Amino acid sequence: MQTRQKFPIAIEQNILTIAIAALVLLMYVPLIIYWYDGWLNKSISIEHEYFSHGIIGLPFAGYIVWNNRHKWQQLPNISHPLGAVLLGLGGAWYVSGIPDLINLSFPLILAGICLWFKGIPGLKLMVMPLIFVLLASPNHIPYLIEPYALPLQKFIAAVAGFILKQLNMDVIVEQIYLYVGDRIVEVAPHCAGLKMLFTSLYVSLMLLYWTGAIASRGKTIFLLSSTVVVSVTANIIRNTILTIFHGTAQDEAFHWLHDGWGGDMYSACMLGLLVLMMNWIDSYFTTSVEPANQPD
Repeated sequence: MQTRQKFPIAIEQNILTIAIAALVLLMYVPLIIYWYDGWLNKSISIEHEYFSHGIIGLPFAGYIVWNNRHKWQQLPNISHPLGAVLLGLGGAWYVSGIPDLINLSFPLILAGICLWFKGIPGLKLMVMPLIFVLLASPNHIPYLIEPYALPLQKFIAAVAGFILKQLNMDVIVEQIYLYVGDRIVEVAPHCAGLKMLFTSLYVSLMLLYWTGAIASRGKTIFLLSSTVVVSVTANIIRNTILTIFHGTAQDEAFHWLHDGWGGDMYSACMLGLLVLMMNWIDSYFTTSVEPANQPD
């Protein structure tokens, strides 16, 4: 009988929380379904594909929130005025009709909820899942970055051309173009590995948080720096192979690696390499750096 009485009381005490959660679900579940459909079926714009790491990033953010639920409940109910500002701004963005603002309103609304219910301590508790949601919310920032990727495109084309010449292939490199016979391969911004670089850095951030290594500045800097080097190197190799396939008229193999499941497998292997790197970095810093810092 007491259990039956406690249940309605619990619902009554949390009615506002339940109402806000239901409203957020109604607002953003259709949007998230649209994101996932575009990422999985590649029916979304190229710029939005840069955020396909959200396929694993959003569930990971939800997992962190779930694990922090007890800490959240223990925080005092303190409302911060900035929460109301963020909620109002997020609502305005949502009804603006501008795709980027609608997408970015999601992390903005979540941050506003944290501040409104638990103040600054609540925001600090949920800062990492909020970061993962923000970095997975599609927008056109990659499109704005693409013009600045020209030096990277030229570098990849030059190195790929050098490798092909060592393989005795008749290749000519002009800026970001590779000519093999009468065929041309362009190292476009999307093909320059920006998407893979963003995904690699995102996954590295997930690994750092998952292992607790994010608390170590040395581990964080080392892994993120290594991730950039590995991503660029892997993309040079990929562009070299694509040029070989295209230059030798192996069109089926070219499309398999360029926009088929071969490219997905190549990316998955590279992400698997990041996991091995994280394990090595964690082991190296633990056995070499940390004991050296201990007092005699």
